[in-house]
Amino acid sequence: MDQALARLQPTALSLFRFITGLLLFQYGVAKLFKFPPVPMFAKVELMSLYGAAGSLELVLGALLVVGLFTRPAAFILSGEMAFAYFLGHAPRGFFPVLNGGSLAIAAGVVSNEIGQNVEALIDNADTADGQAVTASGAIEVTAED
Repeated sequence: MDQALARLQPTALSLFRFITGLLLFQYGVAKLFKFPPVPMFAKVELMSLYGAAGSLELVLGALLVVGLFTRPAAFILSGEMAFAYFLGHAPRGFFPVLNGGSLAIAAGVVSNEIGQNVEALIDNADTADGQAVTASGAIEVTAED
């Protein structure tokens, strides 16, 4: 059972990375390009705090989706989500369910886990079965001699 789950780990992490990147990317698009129109982001300017957050989410979320520079992108996004929580949500109250910060906490933790797990997969890549894990967490099939 453990071996079967271990084989699925790279695929599950790639899917996890892709979905997380897509979720963050959509916030960047909503903040910067006003699509879909969200009243909260209607007056966001590029050189504002929301604009900077949107730029990070757009660019680094896209990098997570395509699997480039996964570790640094996940690390920066994790910090950005912590910053967003403590600056925007924590002053409204202690409990995340009441201050609306649950998504920021979840995205920060998920980004941190993506960075750590991709690094662990790279460090422990087993090429004996003809597969190697790339830096993006994707599986690359290698030819056996």
